[in-house]
Order: sequence, then C-alpha cells, then structure tokens
Amino acid sequence: MLSEAYRNVRKVYCAVGYTDLRKGIDGLAQIVGTKYDLNPYEKDILFLFCGKRCDRIKGLLWEGTGFLLLYKRLEDGAFVWPRSREEAAELTEEQYRYLMTGLNPFPKKIREVRPQKAI
Repeated sequence: MLSEAYRNVRKVYCAVGYTDLRKGIDGLAQIVGTKYDLNPYEKDILFLFCGKRCDRIKGLLWEGTGFLLLYKRLEDGAFVWPRSREEAAELTEEQYRYLMTGLNPFPKKIREVRPQKAI
C-alpha cells in the first residue's frame, strides 16, 4: 500500500499529543494498548508517534513475526501533528505520503472570526 517496504499496511494511526521518542518497541506498544485501547500486535497496522521537536517521528509495525521500528527525521522543517483527540484521524495512503515528505496531511482548522466589540 504505502511503498515497497510496507506494501501490506492496511491502516495508519497517528498517536495524538507528544510521545517520548526515547521509548523503544515495548514502550510504544504499551502506549498503543493502554492509551488507545488498540492491539499493537494487529498485523499490517502502522502506528506513528511524534515528539516535542516535531522534526522526527517513530513508527511501529507488527509484521506477524516481529515488530518493525521506523524512524524518520526531517533535515529541514517540522511535521504537523495532531495534538488532541479531536484532531486525530486515520490517515489515507495519500495523507501518509504527504506526511513522509514533510507536508501537512491534516485538514486546516478554520477559526471563527468574532466581531469586535465597539468601544
């Protein structure tokens, strides 16, 4: 689906908020299970995590025989990352490709403009 390396990935989930990227496979799998109530051992599901610096992410993928731990660091720029559950979304293949190239795959937020009070 996503590229030659992960052609069988069916879903991509972004862990909202900040994640301590010093965590390894076991720590990230625990976050998937406890914080999101998802099964980290479900085959072909990619879980993505972003730290506070926003220029690097980690990915966790169960391949059936073991975990694959992915790490991506942008040389210039930062990832746009969902920070609350309201911003969370399952990524499509196109959105994942945008994310991996440093583009924003998430819908832009539109703020309501409130009229100014007369003084």
